[in-house]
Amino acid sequence: MCGIISISSDKPFTSEELLTRLKRLEYRGYDSWGYWNGKKLTKEIGRITISDDKEPVTQAISHTRWATHGGVTQENAHPHRAGKVTIVHNGIIENWREIKKDLEAKGKTFLSETDSEVIVQYLNHEREQGKEIHNIIPAFMNTFKGTFAALIMVDGDENVYAAKRDSPLALGICDGRLILASDIYAFSDITKQAIFFDNDEWAIITPKTYMFYKDGKKLDKQPQTFEWETLEEDKKEYPHFMLKEMHEEPSVNRRLIDSLATDQKESFEKLVSLIKKARKTVFTAAGTAYHASLLGASFLHQCGVNAQAIIASEFENFITIDKDTLVIAVTQSGETMDVIEALKYSKANGATVASIVNVPYSSIERMSSLSLQILAGQEVAVASTKAFTNQASMMLALAQAFGYENGLDALPKKLSGILSLEPELKTLAEELHEQHDLYVLGRKLGYPVAREIALKIKEISYVHAEGMMGGELKHGTIALIEDGVPVISLIYDDDAKMRGSTQEVRARGARVVVIGTTKDADIVIPADSEAEFAILASTVGQLLAYHIALARNCPIDKPRNLAKSVTVL
Repeated sequence: MCGIISISSDKPFTSEELLTRLKRLEYRGYDSWGYWNGKKLTKEIGRITISDDKEPVTQAISHTRWATHGGVTQENAHPHRAGKVTIVHNGIIENWREIKKDLEAKGKTFLSETDSEVIVQYLNHEREQGKEIHNIIPAFMNTFKGTFAALIMVDGDENVYAAKRDSPLALGICDGRLILASDIYAFSDITKQAIFFDNDEWAIITPKTYMFYKDGKKLDKQPQTFEWETLEEDKKEYPHFMLKEMHEEPSVNRRLIDSLATDQKESFEKLVSLIKKARKTVFTAAGTAYHASLLGASFLHQCGVNAQAIIASEFENFITIDKDTLVIAVTQSGETMDVIEALKYSKANGATVASIVNVPYSSIERMSSLSLQILAGQEVAVASTKAFTNQASMMLALAQAFGYENGLDALPKKLSGILSLEPELKTLAEELHEQHDLYVLGRKLGYPVAREIALKIKEISYVHAEGMMGGELKHGTIALIEDGVPVISLIYDDDAKMRGSTQEVRARGARVVVIGTTKDADIVIPADSEAEFAILASTVGQLLAYHIALARNCPIDKPRNLAKSVTVL
């Protein structure tokens, strides 16, 4: 979940440049940050502030943290240092307690609560026994269980050492320098050449050279050319990246739709063929991508395709996988650890694995036999908006290939129309923002959308919001409805059952807001199909959540306790 960066350069650079690059990865975690440049160790709580340290150096490592082991304190911030060894780490060490106990018995004193400090204490202890770091790293990788992308510096050594298992790590090949980072966005503005670490590989990096190893053998790894949209880093005229990214939805949606008829046509047709051949198709995802997957399973189900959506963290417990199963991972980052584990389980049971991703060359894309890009571009805001819209649109395209008529080609224009509703939604948000609880009801395709809208409200405005099936309301939740409690009802084509559920809460004093397709709705969506309504209603929910958070003065782009890419279990 954390972000790590190192720079090895043949020309001196400053901490300002290092931290500017680290800030590009701040969406991966912003509880604390720090860096080591061979001369100075800096560790701070909170979001990254660009240092005015102008002292030139030629190598450095840095870290922005999402806390897992240990609280948000300066002691728990990275880098961690012991003796002459300094490390930064992204991941979780599973057997850290046992290793820590052994090191404490050998006289080592720990300064933090983290599992990461165990790595640096281990490496330092082994060096004190007279071993060279390049001989210690293979032993470290055999001894430590769990996930890690670790960067290591040793005093007096011109190398940066890197090791990877399950946590993402890439090496950017830049002019006059090499940059190690958690993902390509750290360096995609200055190079399109990268080498991607595979599991259990480690490397020695100098300003001009790189050497990769695995299982005691030197590897011949060559740079790959990647394509990735280079965005302006400012928010333009928008106050937040989230709002800017919502306003990009029409253009990125058009880009996706056009690509399925051109650049991605062959891959798209292959995925359709895999679905036709499979006995069943199972989507797996987490968070927002799971809600898009629920839409996809419903779209295909209406076409007679045996399709399910299983949340990745519980995948093994709710599905049977075999060689006749097609598993499709849906993910923005391509690095979500729960999804990676679900794919490992699927492959071990003989399933074919495909993926729908946003970040190219990500771990999940490289695990897949076939992968499609949603082409949403970089999302800086933690809350996913344009990526969800394109994920859902990809699902629509798949269903369309099976005869599901849904108006996909009209979506970009209609999304522009939804964005014009922002003044109405801002007014509504100002009426709702002081509420502590909020419920969102939906049926059929409205159910996944209800969950997605509730998630957006929760994660950026900190209002307790629950998205649920309209028909389940009376089985318990209606006990929580009292005078003034806001209930948002998603009603397509005057659906009688949703009207009934809405009347039930209105009779108990709820403050009802109808998002629907009829003229009497509070927010009218001009949709010609239920699928179209589902996607457009999701964007309405994004805008409403944004303005509720704005009215509550919340940190919209970087909400508390969250990170963009969840690379830990």
